[in-house]
Parts: sequence; structure tokens; C-alpha cells
Amino acid sequence: MGDLTAGRALCALFFVAAGIGHFVMPGFYLAMMPAWVPAHLAMVQVSGVAEIAGGVGLLIPRLRRAAGLGLMALLLAVFPANIQMLLNARAAALPFSKELLLWARLPLQLLFLWWVWRVSPAPARAWR
Repeated sequence: MGDLTAGRALCALFFVAAGIGHFVMPGFYLAMMPAWVPAHLAMVQVSGVAEIAGGVGLLIPRLRRAAGLGLMALLLAVFPANIQMLLNARAAALPFSKELLLWARLPLQLLFLWWVWRVSPAPARAWR
């Protein structure tokens, strides 16, 4: 159980840090917003708050499952931004090595989904 606790803490830290990044360097996130998404800055801020809240929620047993489900939904919702990053790189004719990293990032989202699912089990209920 110790590994799961450490993995949960690391996952929580990852999402809190990523969420803070939305406010510290919003330009990075704004650059990957697909054109069809409205209110880019507001969406960057909302997703940052959601990452912070989800990360903190993973550490609170009563909120853990809801936080995990929310983070998984968020990972799916931001997937178009990951594709947009790749499209931007291709349009800018970045070196193939950089484009390859962006291609690798796409299936990495599956790993993040698994990680969140793994560290956010519903709390055990006492039998009565």
C-alpha cells in the first residue's frame, strides 16, 4: 500500500504543479489552444484550477474518487490541445526530433489516465 500512497502523492504533486503552471506561464498553454475553443485565457485558467483541485482532491480520501474522475475527464478534454501542439510544430517546420516528442506525448495521455485511475480508488466501505 505504501507504493500506492507514494504514487498518489506524486500524481497529486504533478497535477498541482501543472495547474500552477497555467497561471505562471499562461502563454505556453494559450499557444496550444485550438482556434475553435472559446475564451482561451478563461479556459486555461479553468483547467489550471481543475488540475490544482484534482491534485489536492487525490489526497483527501472522501474526495479521492471524484477527484480522479474529474482529472480523467480533464485529460480527455485537453487532448485536442495536445493535437494542436503537434499541428503548430508541423506548421512551424520544427525539427523532426521535436515533432517526434509531440507525437510521443499523445499516447502518454493514456498513461496519465491509467495513473490517475490507479491512484484514485473509491474508499473502502465498512460492512455493517
